[in-house]
Order: sequence, then structure tokens, then C-alpha cells
Amino acid sequence: MTERQKDRPWLMRTYAGHSTAEASNELYRRNLAKGQTGLSVAFDLPTQTGYDPDHILARGEVGRVGVPVSHLGDMRRLFQDIPLEQMNTSMTINATAMWLLALYQVAAEEQGADIAQLQGTTQNDIVKEYLSRGTHVFPPGPSLRLTTDMIAYTVNHIPKWNPINICSYHLQEAGATPVQEISYAMSTAIAVLDSVRDSGQVPEERFGEVVARISFFVNAGVRFIEEMCKMRAFGRIWDKVTKERYGIENAKQRRFRYGVQVNSLGLTEAQPENNVQRIVLEMLAVTLSKDARARAVQLPAWNEALGLPRPWDQQWSLRIQQVLAHESDLLEYDDIFAGSHVIEAKVDSLVADCLAEIDRIQEMGGAMAAVESGYLKGELVSSHAERRARIEAGEDKIVGVNCFEQTEENPLTADLDGAIMTVDPATEAFTVERIGRWRAERQESSDRQGNGDPFVFPTTQQALERLKEAAAGTENLMEATLECARAGVTTGEWAGALREVFGEFRAPTGVSSAPVAVTAEPGTPMHEVREKVSRTADELGSGRLRLLVGKPGLDGHSNGAEQIAVRARDAGFEVVYQGIRLTPEEISSAALAEDVHCVGLSILSGSHSALVPDVLERLRGAGAGDIPVIVGGIIPNADAVALKAAGVAAVFTPKDFGITEIIGRIVDEIRKANKLAPLDTDNALVASTEVPA
Repeated sequence: MTERQKDRPWLMRTYAGHSTAEASNELYRRNLAKGQTGLSVAFDLPTQTGYDPDHILARGEVGRVGVPVSHLGDMRRLFQDIPLEQMNTSMTINATAMWLLALYQVAAEEQGADIAQLQGTTQNDIVKEYLSRGTHVFPPGPSLRLTTDMIAYTVNHIPKWNPINICSYHLQEAGATPVQEISYAMSTAIAVLDSVRDSGQVPEERFGEVVARISFFVNAGVRFIEEMCKMRAFGRIWDKVTKERYGIENAKQRRFRYGVQVNSLGLTEAQPENNVQRIVLEMLAVTLSKDARARAVQLPAWNEALGLPRPWDQQWSLRIQQVLAHESDLLEYDDIFAGSHVIEAKVDSLVADCLAEIDRIQEMGGAMAAVESGYLKGELVSSHAERRARIEAGEDKIVGVNCFEQTEENPLTADLDGAIMTVDPATEAFTVERIGRWRAERQESSDRQGNGDPFVFPTTQQALERLKEAAAGTENLMEATLECARAGVTTGEWAGALREVFGEFRAPTGVSSAPVAVTAEPGTPMHEVREKVSRTADELGSGRLRLLVGKPGLDGHSNGAEQIAVRARDAGFEVVYQGIRLTPEEISSAALAEDVHCVGLSILSGSHSALVPDVLERLRGAGAGDIPVIVGGIIPNADAVALKAAGVAAVFTPKDFGITEIIGRIVDEIRKANKLAPLDTDNALVASTEVPA
């Protein structure tokens, strides 16, 4: 081309990590060889929530949704033969972000890297964990302190690092509208910047350096015109906030810097081949407009609603990016939407609505206060309930799900169990054995770094005591955390020490405050289900039917559980829902204490094969084996068959999108368990409880 220089492509990543550090390292090196230009590390849930793999809550979760990194040895193996000084690494880590950055820095130092040259991102957005993803550990105040200390440390020591990636991605997954997504993310950014400014750790004249390192991680849905306008609105609001609230005059420091993973919420289990075109459209939303183009993109795989993608599936998503960047003429032109009155009108509307919502949150005391009051969570649960109701009513059309459902057989899923990757169950036992060996064999001060002075090279316990001392005071926690990393402290030990000082936090569920989303007028499906609930309760003489909704293990994706709880409440159930992160023992004990008629378990992390049978056994051992247990989540067909063989009454997966119908089927299982005659067997709501095909 001759008119102008072709733009540089965005950073291309694949969100990846599984099983062990060695297996993930092999995957990273293979992806880089295929043309991937950055790394995006997925950590498993024990690592994300500050537990070692041998903790009771880690059972069934080790290596499932990411790679376990329990200590410096794991971090060394994860990046073996990958020169970190030359790499741009994104780490999706929040509550334990400081710890993982410390391990990364020490591993880089051992490679001989100049840490001032390290480039990458730690997500480190705890607000969205309280609202949508559930990997929070500490209360809002201490969590904000950890974020503040990390930002101050990186600005002073790792100046090319993005210490926080304010993440609206999961807000959209939890039901956020574009206005909520922008407003809540911006309110988080304001809370973080205010905290760094007020901490005094960065001089006022250098505050522009802080603003310049704040990045965002957003979601792009299939409504790609609206999503593209959202990104333009994001940039306009960020420029206004950083200039007017923080006085940043340097336009380069005010630039809205964001990466994106396109929407996973909209990926369907039914006709999953349609997910490919959804992914392409969603990618266009963040690449078509030069003035609002993402600088890093990672795409999900077509089969993520079925289970863990294989390397080939991830390669397909990488090739989608490469075709657009290298074969099309996208990067040869200035912004193709400049001057469009349609785009400008939509952006103006989004900006006005978002600024009003940001002001409302500031009047409440800011993002942290709005988290603790339950306002933000309640609004998201309500928005998600409304969205689900529109899908069930057919107002929001999803091809292959609620319209155009007839389909030919899909050759991609002919071998359904082979269409996804599975994690060897032996991986967990291996990882548990290895961390026991690490604790037994790790070098202490007497032989670490050449017989050093124990006050210079402290033992593991001394490093942990120093960390607790720092946490109880006001000093920056990063140096004490780095010393823990060098001393061989484990992830669970680091987080455990801070739990002792900071305590833990259970975020509001938002269920009780959610309004009714589906009406129950005579003739509607909801009315018929309410009648079934009422009649069954009368026949059992129990006053009201009681449903326990439980989240066993560490899976914090609670959107589905919350929607079941809200709809069951609206159908007339008394719902027991205590939120996330419960052991099978706690769930079975609650079922007995509350004398429930049914237990509903929600698991999306892949730990269902270990945790669900445990709940069943505990109920049987307590003489309550007649309580029906149903399970929902991303559950491969073979696993669903095994769960039913173990005694699960019904299994629901993402293609069972009709929540009202699911509630009706729960009533059927309660009637069956209590030997009551079926109700209205001709009614469409009384569907077969066979495992979904």
C-alpha cells in the first residue's frame, strides 16, 4: 500500500493453562511457535483463592480451569525456556495477584532478567470478584490495600507492567448492560486511583505514571455495533475522568488502554458450531474502529460451552485473529466510523447515562461502599434475570437455542466426549504429593543462597511472620511478599498469613433484592409451575417447598445458581442459598438442618465428578438419601451419565436455558422422591428427566 503505513496488529493471546506447570509450559511454547504474540495465564481455582492443592476446598479443583502454581518451583517450571524479559504476559489473577507477581518477578530474576524491562498485566480487580466471579478472599478494605501497594511498587520498580486490568468482562457475563459495565468499571478505577493518590506512595508530580499504567479488560458481545460504541464511550469517559478528577494533562497518559476477550456467556452448547460466527462478530466490535481498537485480544474456543478446549480448538481461535489482521485490509485505514451520526448519537447516549450512574455510585461512597451495601450485586442479578426472561420469552433470539433449532448432525461433536479436553484425575494426586515434597525439602536459611545470615535470608516461618507484621501495619506489602516467594512459602501459606490479619469476606448474593422477572398470570408457564409448587407443598403438608441451592468447591461463577434461586423463590419455593465456596459437608449439613425437599448443586469448574458423589454419600449416611439431588453446570455427557448412575435425579447443562421449565422439573423430582402421583403428565412443563443429549 502507498497511502499510509499499515497499523501494527494487536497483541494476540490465548487464555491457557491446565493440569500442571510442565503441561502448561509445553502448551505456551507450542502456541508461541504458532504465531501467538503474548501469553495469557489461566490459574486453577485453588491458586486464585489462596489455597494449596491439599486443602479440603481444593478437592476436585486442582488443575481444572487453569494451572496450579503453589510456590516458586511451579513458577520456574511454568516459564522454563521462555525468556520473561522478552515476553508480554497477562496473568488472570486477583485476590492473590501480589503473590503471583512476586513469584513471576523472582523467576525472572533467576533467569537474569532486568525486572524494569518486564512487560505484562496482572488483572488484580477485586471488585468484579465480589460481583461476578467469586475468587475474592479478603474484605474490601484490605483487598484495596493490596491493589494499591502493587500499583505503587510496579510504578517504582517495574514501570512497563500493568499492575491492574480493571475488568468489566465478567460484569457483562453476570448480566451487566453496557451502561452498567462502563459505570461499574469506571467506579472501580476511581476507587483504585483515589486509594493510590491518598496512600502517598507515589509523588503527586508522578501520578500521571500511575494513570498511564491502568488498563482495562472488557467483554464484547454479539451486538457488535453497540459494543463498538461502548468502547468509544469508555475512552471518552476515561479521558474526562483522568483530566478533570486527577488533573492529568499529558494526553498519552490519559489514553484508554484495553484488552479484550470476547463474550463467553453467549456461547451455546446447542449447535456449538454457531459459536464460530459469534466469536468473529464479537472480535469485529473491538477491531473495526481504529480509534477504539483493542491492543490485546484473546478469543474463546467454539466448544467452551461443552468443556475444556483442546489445543486445536485454541489454534482455530488464534487463526481467526491472524486472518483478520494479516489477510484483510482492516489495518490499512483510518477510523471508518468517524463522522457517522448514528455512531455519535449512540456514544453520546451511553456517555450521558454512564456519567449519571457513576455519580450515583460516588454519592453512595464509591465502588467499595456500593459492593458492601449489595447495590452493585443486586443490580447485576436483576439485569441478568431480565435478560434470561427475554431469552425464554423469545424476545432475545439465540440461533439454535430458542429459534432455528432444527439441525443436521454435527460432525464436530460426533464424538462428544472427544470434542473437549479432559484433565487426568491423577493430576490432583500428583500435585498434592509434590507440594508435600516441596514443604519437606525446601531450603531454609542455613543453606539458601550460600549460608546467608538468617536475618537477611529468613526461614519460611520468619518470612511469614514478617508478612503478618507488615500487614498489621501500614507499610507496602510487596517487599515482604517477595521475601516469602524467595523463602519457598506456598500460595496457601501466604494467603493464610494474610487471612489471619485481614479476615475473610462473603460477598452479598443479590438474590433477596432481585425483583420478579417473570410474571405468573393465568395461562403462563410460571403460573402453572406456581400451581405445581403450591399443590405439592399442600400434599406434603410442609407449608412451603424448600430448595437448597449449593455451590460446592471453589467455583465462584454463581450466575446460574443465583438465577435458579431467584426463579424458585418467585415460583413459591423457600430458597436456602448461602453463596459460594462450600464443602460437601457444609451443604449436606445445611440440607438436613433446613429440612429441604431438594438439593440443587451448581458447578462450572469441572469438579462435579469428585464433589457431587460426596454430597450424595453424606446425605445417605445421615439417613436422608431420599432427598433428590439435581446438578447443573458445564458437564460432559459421559459425566452426566455417571452422575445419574451415582444417584443424581437430574442433570442440567447450558442448553437447558428455560429456567421456569427447570423449576417445574425440580417439582417433578420432589414428587417422585415422595411417591406422589405425577401432575398433568401432558403438560409440556413436566418434561423427561433423562440426561440431555
